[in-house]
Amino acid sequence: MSLRIVFVCAAGPSVGGGHVMRSLTLARALAARGATCAFLGTPEVAAVLDAFGPDMARADTAEPFEAVVFDSYALTADDHRRIAAGRPALVIDDLADRPLAADLVLDAGPARRAEDYAGLVPAHARLLLGPNHAPVRPAFVALREAALARRAQQGPVRRILVSLGMTDVGGITGRVVALLAPILGEVTLDLVVGAGAPSLPALRALAAEDPRLVLHIDTQDMPRLVLEADLAIGAGGSTTWERCVLALPALTLILADNQIAAARALEAAGVTPCLDVTAPDFDTAFAALAQNLIADPDRRAALSAASATVCDGRGAERVAEAFLGVTTT
Repeated sequence: MSLRIVFVCAAGPSVGGGHVMRSLTLARALAARGATCAFLGTPEVAAVLDAFGPDMARADTAEPFEAVVFDSYALTADDHRRIAAGRPALVIDDLADRPLAADLVLDAGPARRAEDYAGLVPAHARLLLGPNHAPVRPAFVALREAALARRAQQGPVRRILVSLGMTDVGGITGRVVALLAPILGEVTLDLVVGAGAPSLPALRALAAEDPRLVLHIDTQDMPRLVLEADLAIGAGGSTTWERCVLALPALTLILADNQIAAARALEAAGVTPCLDVTAPDFDTAFAALAQNLIADPDRRAALSAASATVCDGRGAERVAEAFLGVTTT
């Protein structure tokens, strides 16, 4: 009988779908190694799974399981202990700001250090830290060689990928499109949004009038879109690692507090410039920076080269092996 692992994730308008997406990637890596995985969650979690993992099982609270993966900042160490009830547990985290009851902790932050979790995790807990543990779908890894060859050509910007989260927090996608439109020239914008994005009605209307705007709703084709893009405007969440695997130069927008530390660390390493969307001068700074990135091939090449060194995209494999090691000891 295979090991049964239940995933407990967060999703919603303010949280986004990134927790579910990275957990889904990990679940597939575990399933490839013989585990049986199922998700326990809210209707918002189910909606993300319906769009991106319709084949993934949904868990019933009464069903037995042998291990659990948590990916929700709202859960406390007491919640972890209550749900896991002595079973092996993995917590996926980005914050290192609260106690966690876990045998394994995954934090892909580029600046994260073991000492950040001192006193927050059990003494026996193993820490899986850094971007090389970030769960990235294998479809991105499969395109890495092609992407590196494409970036080496250092062509002009013909396509810009705008991917700011499925939930489009605060209608940020529409705001960014309005700022980009006057400076685009003939550049195509690939706009990735979820079916429930608040910007979607306005974006549909704009795309009907402007052939430069191409809408991708709940797209299953992100690896190809990242490969074919010459520049990205991306959120500072888990899609960061997808862009890095395919060496796509990007301007990162910080949409939530939990994105700040990783985004700023990558900025300091020369991987991506960052802007906080809550800054009072955001609109002006964004237009100037986007214009600079479109016009400067040397800067894009430097960002691409730096991003390619961040991670290799095999994090889900590493985490799956580590977790299965814990569950069999």
